[in-house]
Amino acid sequence: MDKFAFPRNLKMSEIQNLEYNYDSGELNPSHSYLLPAVERIVVERNPSRIFDLGCGNGSTASVLTKHAPVDGVDISVSAIAHANKTYPELKLDQRSVYEDLSGEYGQYPMVVSLEVVEHLYDPRTYAHNMFSLVAPGGVAVVSTPYHGYIKNVALAVSGKLDNHFTALWDGGHIKFWSMKTLSTLLEEAGFKDIEFLRVGRIPALAKSMIAIAHRSV
Repeated sequence: MDKFAFPRNLKMSEIQNLEYNYDSGELNPSHSYLLPAVERIVVERNPSRIFDLGCGNGSTASVLTKHAPVDGVDISVSAIAHANKTYPELKLDQRSVYEDLSGEYGQYPMVVSLEVVEHLYDPRTYAHNMFSLVAPGGVAVVSTPYHGYIKNVALAVSGKLDNHFTALWDGGHIKFWSMKTLSTLLEEAGFKDIEFLRVGRIPALAKSMIAIAHRSV
């Protein structure tokens, strides 16, 4: 599992630049249910290039590069250090999702962003920048932990809400998305025709959901 550290005594102006410390360039357990679904989407759409927004340690990009060239960015110094050491053939840079990335990297027929949006204080800027990265006619593939009525009730009844909400994980998940709220975020940014997949466990208790959001031609 990746390890995360959160600097103490931060000013509010520094909060958006938190460092997430990675200890390797390897896949983590969430990839076991996320990547098969994402790879199916990639194979179906056959993009000529992919951008990994919030690429972490590069392990996702390394898998997807079997299907298309992949570029990516992540804010974490340690993540990019591991990515560049483990996957030197990939172009993975230290940048923030809050930057105007399309001005530097251009546009891509597919942007993938896995398990990122739940960590962000400013998801609207992230969604706007992601939209700018997607070429007309392209798609964004966005995953985040799934929340729905049945799952939320099951967590409450089982007494597992505290563990699920990770309140004591410094720098952990700060926003919890449903299909409705994630759709609203992506639609506000300009995406259309948003589809959802649920992965990990049965759909009602899914671990994560994957949104496939289209940019009009």
